[in-house]
Amino acid sequence: MKAVEFERVQRPSPFQGVSRETGLRDTGIPVLIRGRMTEAKKPAAPASKARIFALRTTSTLGLWALVTCVFVSGNAWAFCGFISLMAALSLAEFFNMVRKSGSRSFPVLTITTGLLYCVAFTFFHAQGATPPAALDAGALFVIAGGGFTLLLRHEVSGKDTLHSLALALLGFIYIPFLFLFTIRIIFIDPAPAAGVMPESGPFLLLWLLAVTKFTDMGAYISGSAIGKHKMIPHISPAKTWEGFAGALIFAQVAACGLFAIFPRQLAPLGAWHHVIALGFILALLAVIGDLAESVVKRSLGAKDSGRFLPGIGGALDLIDSVCFTAPAMYFYLQWIRGA
Repeated sequence: MKAVEFERVQRPSPFQGVSRETGLRDTGIPVLIRGRMTEAKKPAAPASKARIFALRTTSTLGLWALVTCVFVSGNAWAFCGFISLMAALSLAEFFNMVRKSGSRSFPVLTITTGLLYCVAFTFFHAQGATPPAALDAGALFVIAGGGFTLLLRHEVSGKDTLHSLALALLGFIYIPFLFLFTIRIIFIDPAPAAGVMPESGPFLLLWLLAVTKFTDMGAYISGSAIGKHKMIPHISPAKTWEGFAGALIFAQVAACGLFAIFPRQLAPLGAWHHVIALGFILALLAVIGDLAESVVKRSLGAKDSGRFLPGIGGALDLIDSVCFTAPAMYFYLQWIRGA
């Protein structure tokens, strides 16, 4: 009798190549799941930094083209209308994030009040008049008083009751109130006539936006290229100290460059030491403003405020830094004028 030789074969593990989604072996052969034919899915490759940068650059250039058209028009209604539109869109995005997070608030009350506030602000400034001092306080009173009135319809549910009112007040103060300081900057000098802007107004706004956005751009480029040391990983893991250094440098390039090109139009900025000092202040606040929105989005469980601009996100993602830099620049200019 001949001895039978057996060949030892290495069998694959029964769990090797098993899809986590289907629970079946990923053989590439269509399988039947819940009565429908499908194929094992492969995880989508994340977008590359180069593609994200290309989308962000395209969106930024398109936006700057629109801003340039408004700038060239020199029309007060165009400037104020565009700024108010961005504020209204951002406020709507804020409450959309609140809704998706499952939190309660008063979006209709706050958005309606914010729209009326923007319209009134635009009307007064475009007509060459100064809005009444009670406009800001009146809007806050409407939201606070109206919010408490609406709360009376429901039983008190612990801290959530106050959270709903706090979110409404935060939405108004954070977006329309702070962002519309850009209009205050434009008309920091009196308008010569209704519908006509002061000569320095558009250039001051251009300087503010350039310094703020060059800060964002410098942080992104430097952080992507050489960023190694995390800045605030528990808030924004992508922020690095190298990116922060690049932000400060890019901000000074924009601040000093524009002041050198338009010294007469930017005369309200004062001397060179004010330009450099304000450039550093705005760069710091631009970074803080970007991180502030990260706090809001993380708190509400949102990645982007919206999809208004590919590669950038929503309108709020676009103006988040300006909401912090515009008030600072306005108060700094007022301090220079009173010094």
